[in-house]
Amino acid sequence: MTLPSDHPLMDGRTSGSPLITAYRSGTPSRRPVWFMRQAGRSLPEYRAAREGTAMLEACLTPELAAEITLQPVRRHGVDAGIFFSDIVIPLKLAGIDVDIKPGVGPVLGAPIRTAADVAALPELTDEALEPIRKAVRLTVDELGSTPLIGFAGAPYTLAAYMVEGKPSRDHLGPRTMMHADPDAWKALAAWTAEASGKFLRAQLEAGASAAQLFDSWAGSLGLADYQNHVAPASAAALDHVRGLGAPLIHFGTGTSELLGAMRDVGVDVLGVDYRLPLDEANRRLGGTTPLQGNIDPALLSAPWEVLEAHVRDVLDAGSSAPGHVVNLGHGVPPETDPTVLTRIVELVHSVTP
Repeated sequence: MTLPSDHPLMDGRTSGSPLITAYRSGTPSRRPVWFMRQAGRSLPEYRAAREGTAMLEACLTPELAAEITLQPVRRHGVDAGIFFSDIVIPLKLAGIDVDIKPGVGPVLGAPIRTAADVAALPELTDEALEPIRKAVRLTVDELGSTPLIGFAGAPYTLAAYMVEGKPSRDHLGPRTMMHADPDAWKALAAWTAEASGKFLRAQLEAGASAAQLFDSWAGSLGLADYQNHVAPASAAALDHVRGLGAPLIHFGTGTSELLGAMRDVGVDVLGVDYRLPLDEANRRLGGTTPLQGNIDPALLSAPWEVLEAHVRDVLDAGSSAPGHVVNLGHGVPPETDPTVLTRIVELVHSVTP
């Protein structure tokens, strides 16, 4: 498996960028930085572009998805675009009844809770992914030497939404299913792994230079359940894109005790949330894995001198790792002042790698 010769990683557009260099444990020309959820609600230009358009419709309108992806790159000067989409898009494209309800989140028409429910799930076809490929191609054409990061929800997080039918506080449904009906769980995890993997592959083949597997809800699991019931599916999702040569990143929230197991599914870079200092994360991982993170989003509204000191602490702690890409320890809150993000980018870029 190889990327086409005109791919940004193959033709030299992004291969020497600060982001890709750091992901590959090199010394970048500057400290790279981007923000999870940078393409979205904190930007007035995003709200204007989205006006009158539902979330999933916006994700599946290639020109609009490309424009939203590009907005924070233009405004903040970040070192990567993160593809504007949603983790349930693969479900939608497969034909599953799912929608994003304002103030609630992803809601399924009918939860998936039995072996029969899983057996009846439709297949996500390559043809259905064409709007994603088109949006990526449009975005990459505009980004030039700035890499685009593709992403997908990890199989456990997708399965958790499917079992609960909506967002959940404790994810008791999927955690129960693992043990009460392990065959149904295994089949569901295999389905979500296939969907996540195809979604990632479509983005990479169309021009994304890296890909992040985002396990929002892995922090609800103990280590044994993660290793036995979740890690194999995450590895299977990543099997779709291994060997392409693009750096693969794994991130979850509340996963400080799972870092090694998350790395061991076969990724190049590990995202670390705001709960664990990066030097401690590096120690736990044996000093061999590039890290991404981990400014606390709660400090984005603090006085600048407080936030600046925190960002410098993150930079210092990240310097212990083989590579470090500055990010938040979760996503940009919608109420964030965009000028603060721009100021963080300027600060990070002013610090010698």
